[in-house]
Amino acid sequence: MFIAMNRFQVKLGSEADFEAVWLGRDTHLSTVPGFVTFKLLRGPEQEGLRLYASHSIWKSRADFEAWTRSEAFRLAHKDAGDNRGLYAGHPQFEGFDVLQEVAADAA
Repeated sequence: MFIAMNRFQVKLGSEADFEAVWLGRDTHLSTVPGFVTFKLLRGPEQEGLRLYASHSIWKSRADFEAWTRSEAFRLAHKDAGDNRGLYAGHPQFEGFDVLQEVAADAA
């Protein structure tokens, strides 16, 4: 498995607009080969900014990388530049290969 995360530093007062953009967009992920799940996370306020992260899980790094070259990726990100004013800097990407997974018992 592979976990892809982007961290966003959102200007205070822009949180509602940021959330509306993300919650209202079509991610185009549900039919992408290798996609497992996506979460948008709201974090703490720090140094005058609100931290957010996108968190997606993929069956493999190769599946994630194939998605970044796909039409679905281009469609999901086509308007990203329109919202630059919400952010303090560029998103920070972090990718992780999963070495261990522990899940709750199904019972």
